[in-house]
Amino acid sequence: MKKNYITCFTASLLLTASILGACSNEEGATEKSENAGNVKATGMPIVEEKIQVDGFAAKFFASQDWNKLMLWDEYEKMTNIEVNWETTQIEGLAEKRNLMLASGDYPELFFASAFSKTDLVKYGQQGVFLPINDYIDEYAPNFKKILEEYPSVKQGVTMADGNIYGFPTFYDPKFESLRANTPWIRKDWLDKLGLEEPENVDELYEVLKAFKEQDPNGNGQPDELGWGSGYGINEFIAYLRGTYGLNKQGSMNLNLDFKEGTEEFRFIPTTDEYKELLTFLNKLYTEGLINQDVFTTEPHVFAAEASKGNFGMLSEVDPAELYKLDGYVGVPVLEGPTGERAYNTVSNGLGNLGMFVLTDKAKNPEAMVRWMDHFYGEEGSKMFFMGFEGVTYEEDDAGNFKYLDTITNNPNGLNMDQAISEYLTWPGGYYPGVVRQKFFQGAEGKENSILNAEKARPYRIKDEDILPGLNYTMDETEKVSAIMTDVQTYIDEMTAAFITGKQDFSKWDDYKKTLDKMGVQDYLELAQGAYDRSKKEK
Repeated sequence: MKKNYITCFTASLLLTASILGACSNEEGATEKSENAGNVKATGMPIVEEKIQVDGFAAKFFASQDWNKLMLWDEYEKMTNIEVNWETTQIEGLAEKRNLMLASGDYPELFFASAFSKTDLVKYGQQGVFLPINDYIDEYAPNFKKILEEYPSVKQGVTMADGNIYGFPTFYDPKFESLRANTPWIRKDWLDKLGLEEPENVDELYEVLKAFKEQDPNGNGQPDELGWGSGYGINEFIAYLRGTYGLNKQGSMNLNLDFKEGTEEFRFIPTTDEYKELLTFLNKLYTEGLINQDVFTTEPHVFAAEASKGNFGMLSEVDPAELYKLDGYVGVPVLEGPTGERAYNTVSNGLGNLGMFVLTDKAKNPEAMVRWMDHFYGEEGSKMFFMGFEGVTYEEDDAGNFKYLDTITNNPNGLNMDQAISEYLTWPGGYYPGVVRQKFFQGAEGKENSILNAEKARPYRIKDEDILPGLNYTMDETEKVSAIMTDVQTYIDEMTAAFITGKQDFSKWDDYKKTLDKMGVQDYLELAQGAYDRSKKEK
């Protein structure tokens, strides 16, 4: 599983995820449906008499037929609930779901459909999406437990009108290698050149330069490359934020952290520290130590190049899992120019919020809340990620779970994601539910990734220092959205321009003035007000 699916670290996703938040609402409770009497409070099946439900979902593999998939066939037998699936591939999801909603021709439920907070509150207030608040106590004990254990998650899933409209993806905060893992570096190249793993930014520069110029692969050709990523420059920036003293309150509000010694917000993209970070990346880029197509390449295109083994350092997950390349180890968290040494691009575990939504056409909302809640518990999580004993996985004497060889070494030449997708839906990263290390068999759950996370752990931001997403009123939400949509586009454009050298750093003050004209100071006032209000509400 690609890590950018799990932590919502890209600026655009984090902006969307932080625009809206929770505030109190005293409106009436949700009435039970006329079919509530058919629903069992506990145990399986969920309903006494079989029901059929229409559902829409995004899928990663076009070859999947969800109406014939083992996961859903077996779950139907367990629950007495048959979901008639209409699916679309992830690439066409936004257009398809928006057309359905605009036309009024939408199903009873949306699964893996990745609605933003803005969409949730918009369609929630229109009455299209059902609030599930009053179903949680009685019909969602597993999800309720998570909300009680992690108050910031409850805050995050609650919209500005006080309602919860969707079930999210939640990444278990105890699953360290989903939270903080650094890029990967070729240990054999370091050994060949007599180099140690870099411990600070200057040493990283020297190592990458040596990789490029000193022929560590020994073939006599200048074909070695420095640091690469197929998922854009944000992969580089994410790793270095803590190194440059940024995001000391985590990444739930990516553009904000506190001025030193205060609880007053500053705007990270205009700070001196952010400028220093971009200056370092500009140095790497202009000397050819970062892949030169980093702003334009696509993951599958980059994968073909990376698989040749010519990059000395790679972002994303373990290259052994992603590209079948052995010999890479996690890079240490680096010390920055001022002595900072931290990994701060970390969330509270809350992923996309709108991964399971019930609409006003749902005839059995109580049953479907129970249906979804199963996947937040141990047994449901195991089935969703591991599948079925003897078919997709086995359990050893120590109670560990692992896929069968037919999945990990498929006789038909399928990779693991392709093989497991003949039974399950999780590859691709679009799903509601909880991701636990015990059951997750993607790259982040493998030994190398766990070792990488252990190396980073002493420098990872403390959980208590992570600031949850800010809670805006509806009026504030409209103002923040109006400001930050254009501001974020400009920041992304200028970040690329500074790094590539298309814009000289002598224009930094002009860049900051432009952002001020675009309303950044107004945004800071709104954010500060929301934060100050949240402290009073505690």
